Amino acid sequence: DYIFYTDWAWTSFVVFSIAQSTMLAVGAVYYMLFTGVPGTATYYATIMTIYTWVAKGAWFALGYPYDFIAVPVWIPSAMLLDLTYWATRRNKHAVIIIGGTLVGLSFPLFNMVNLLLIRDPLEVAFKYPRPTLPAYMTPIEPQVGKFYNS
Repeated sequence: DYIFYTDWAWTSFVVFSIAQSTMLAVGAVYYMLFTGVPGTATYYATIMTIYTWVAKGAWFALGYPYDFIAVPVWIPSAMLLDLTYWATRRNKHAVIIIGGTLVGLSFPLFNMVNLLLIRDPLEVAFKYPRPTLPAYMTPIEPQVGKFYNS
């Protein structure tokens, strides 16, 4: 819902930043430390980016505007993590601390720039009304308080 997104934009940004940067850092560091393959974080971020583009296409096919799904910018933060891993190969704790900090600080920054470039959700809401639902999916308004004064 566009209005919901507008009301909760900052909260959504914070929650998604924490969740997705943690997912990237923990998943990629875990994999890199156990395989020893540098470049894993960038590969992991590329897969997540492609997956989100597919999801964006699916929502677009359902009739939602193109800007309805904002694709997070994982790849630059993942590249920083890979560089940290390459620079600190002999110290596994350093890649966790330094790489995790770099991802945690850079991921929200890249995504804030990304979100500033998309159209205003309220403008989108008025230009593109929600797709109409079939009759069997139309919500029924609750009848709360209907007989209060009778």
